[in-house]
Amino acid sequence: MVQPSQPNAANNSDLTVLESQIRECYGRVVWTHKTHEKCADIYAAQLKALKTTEIVLSALTTTSLLTSIFVAQRWGIIIGTLLSTLLLGVTIYAKDYDLGKIAKSHADTAVTMWSIRESYLSLLTDIKLNNLTLNQIQAKRDELQNQLASVYQNAPRTNSKAYDKASKALKSNEEMTFSDEEIDKFLPNDIRRKQSQP
Repeated sequence: MVQPSQPNAANNSDLTVLESQIRECYGRVVWTHKTHEKCADIYAAQLKALKTTEIVLSALTTTSLLTSIFVAQRWGIIIGTLLSTLLLGVTIYAKDYDLGKIAKSHADTAVTMWSIRESYLSLLTDIKLNNLTLNQIQAKRDELQNQLASVYQNAPRTNSKAYDKASKALKSNEEMTFSDEEIDKFLPNDIRRKQSQP
């Protein structure tokens, strides 16, 4: 006896087209998430380097000025003045470009993109399980696209250096992929694909 088809059930042709679009969106979200992660890392590293530079310049300025006082050497004053000018430049740069704030903005965007990425992954899983109608898939896709539009509207701009690092992380280092063995290590023995022997 033939079972009646589910109302609005996705036929193979329509489902293939829709799944292809969602896979494409998923891929873009993966890239965007990783690029914002790398941007956050870059700006955090720049902030750390800037703070270290400020400390070093402050120490050298103080040392050269103290040397000029106690040793009565004019070169200490000249070097101290030059170092003090450099320190002022670094301080002004740090004031104009709040690297900590920029890094946090990229990190926050990456966290939001991670959530959307996982939602796309869940949708693709549900499509493979064939338990959603075409209308349900389209509604979920549209909801995710609206979420993405909101995130993109408020997201900071990324840069080519972060994109290159994301490319290396995803293509060469395979940061988004795990073997069954690697996943099993995170799971209790009862739900592993390969049960470990006692």
